[in-house]
Amino acid sequence: MRRRPKILAALVAVALPITVTGVSSGGPPVAAAATPGPASAVAAEAFRSASAQYGVPESVLLAVSYAETRWDDHQGKASTSGGYGPMHLTAVAPSELTDRSNGVMLAKGESLQTLYQASDLTGLDPAALRNDTAANISGGAALLASYQRSMNLPVGATTSAAAWYGAVSTYAGASDRTSAAGFADDVYAILARGAARTTNTGQQLVMPAQKVTPDKAQLAKTALPLAKAGAAGGVQCPAQLACESLPAPYSTYGPGAGDYGNHDLGNRPKTGKIDYIVIHDTEGGWQGTLNLVQDPTYVSWQYTMRSSDGHVWQHVNANDVAWHAGNWYVNMHSIGIEHEGFAAQGSTWYTEALYRNSAKLVKYLAKQNNIPLDRAHIIGHDQVPGTVPSTVAGMHWDPGPYWDWEHYFDLLGAPIYGHNVLPVKAGSLVTVKPGFADNQQVVTACTTAGTPCAPQGTNFVYLRQAPDDAAPLVKDLGNRPNGSDSTTQVSDIGGRAAAGSQYVVAERSGDWVAVWYLGAKAWFKSPRTAPDAFAKPGLVVKPKAGKTTVPVYGRAYPEQAAYPAGIPYQTVTPLQYSIAAGQAYSVGDANIETDYYRANTFAGEPPTDHVQVLGKDRYYQIWFGHRMAYVRAADVDLKLAY
Repeated sequence: MRRRPKILAALVAVALPITVTGVSSGGPPVAAAATPGPASAVAAEAFRSASAQYGVPESVLLAVSYAETRWDDHQGKASTSGGYGPMHLTAVAPSELTDRSNGVMLAKGESLQTLYQASDLTGLDPAALRNDTAANISGGAALLASYQRSMNLPVGATTSAAAWYGAVSTYAGASDRTSAAGFADDVYAILARGAARTTNTGQQLVMPAQKVTPDKAQLAKTALPLAKAGAAGGVQCPAQLACESLPAPYSTYGPGAGDYGNHDLGNRPKTGKIDYIVIHDTEGGWQGTLNLVQDPTYVSWQYTMRSSDGHVWQHVNANDVAWHAGNWYVNMHSIGIEHEGFAAQGSTWYTEALYRNSAKLVKYLAKQNNIPLDRAHIIGHDQVPGTVPSTVAGMHWDPGPYWDWEHYFDLLGAPIYGHNVLPVKAGSLVTVKPGFADNQQVVTACTTAGTPCAPQGTNFVYLRQAPDDAAPLVKDLGNRPNGSDSTTQVSDIGGRAAAGSQYVVAERSGDWVAVWYLGAKAWFKSPRTAPDAFAKPGLVVKPKAGKTTVPVYGRAYPEQAAYPAGIPYQTVTPLQYSIAAGQAYSVGDANIETDYYRANTFAGEPPTDHVQVLGKDRYYQIWFGHRMAYVRAADVDLKLAY
């Protein structure tokens, strides 16, 4: 079902490109194929024409473009790595072919000047290759054909797609064979699945699924070197990512036992199981980020990922505890991954290469640590709760409203639920799934206070105090202790329900749905004909009979009696929120550990340091507002909602 457009409804009209539809030819359509419209098939015809002219199988051309950009055309604007158009032709000036840490992330080599190479091969002006979709696709086809010829391999639109593995690997622009093979494997996996999508310029394209067994021996024919010696040594990473080890320092820097950095040794899961993978963005360029993680006086995280190509560095062993979440309980139970980018800029930095390699890493780590692939366990930094009331307002909001959770979970092989199976009514447990590209909500202050941000897809729906488009956004007393309403500011998460989040329906009124959120009703529009939330069975918590309110916590620490002599009791402090009788909240995890990992001194001072204190007082992790929270099992009843 196509979702209704929600593109900047509250702003002045924005000029959008004319919608053109088309379907690429060949084979039976995939099950989820988009229905072609009556308009001329401009993009589809461009792929067909380029295939015939340059002798590249159309399926290969489509799959390479999908892996690079998902067929999107940013209309003459470059990505952070200097790529243009649906074929991501790069045009970085020679003076820029060095690594920089000023917020622009570049690699070295000719791979960043493919637009000019395509111009030489096609005779097309570089400006046309940047701005014209058909020219850009022709340029990509010419490059693939040139790579094929350089290996003395046959060229022709009717050649087998299996015979293009080497050329596809070269197209990646990677610095080694391992990384290039990872890109090529992605391309052939896309071919095997097929794809159907409406692009950001409104064009419908379909690539039918095609069973192909690529000739991977061609990789040896490319000019690509082997992976850097030692690149994969000592890292916890899937082999196809060619991750590098860049250890964060575990060292002292002062006279005190607590003057050390920038993480803690552990023996997880024995000293605390790993429940979460936290998705961060760096708010800086990759080189500056790598410099910071090597500073013992700074904080740490397990992995950093580069925007342009998804390259990965590991800094902290997954079994150790990095200092990344701003919540010690979450640190104890999580792995942190920093993605190069700026939350307020979003898709400028969140490249397809970044998404794909991040998903590969997360799938690997989730399997290694038995972490469920869902939005209660693969979380954004913006979901991490404050520890006590005073810390709530200062918690982070990355990766922000422009991180495409729906696409990310598709890549994880765990799509966010979105089926009309059960009716959405009072008492239903619903999963939010608003779409992304056509869900361009009003967001402000990305660059200047009060100024609308440049339109792009967003991952959330706004929550209002009444079932009315003009109603104010809900209040969040943690973010705004003065009681003012939430806002549309890019950093204000107080009135947002993000894709994959789950809530219990409090009421339904026409096209509007109210859910329990931060202790009150929060309304969003979700017409039955084009819903933004879908019901399915699941566990919820409700206050026990006789309780008028139930406290909510930012961590699940043990009761005082659990602490042995020499380890100070960590006070269990409720947050400023509560759950009232009659309300219900979705359970993210009913089997978390109630514990505290004591790690206050360098290398540990037995028997009271580097010790896990386990409690008997059970907690449940719940979806409460935009962030997750914890409630004591003794305060609530666990129920099944339909």
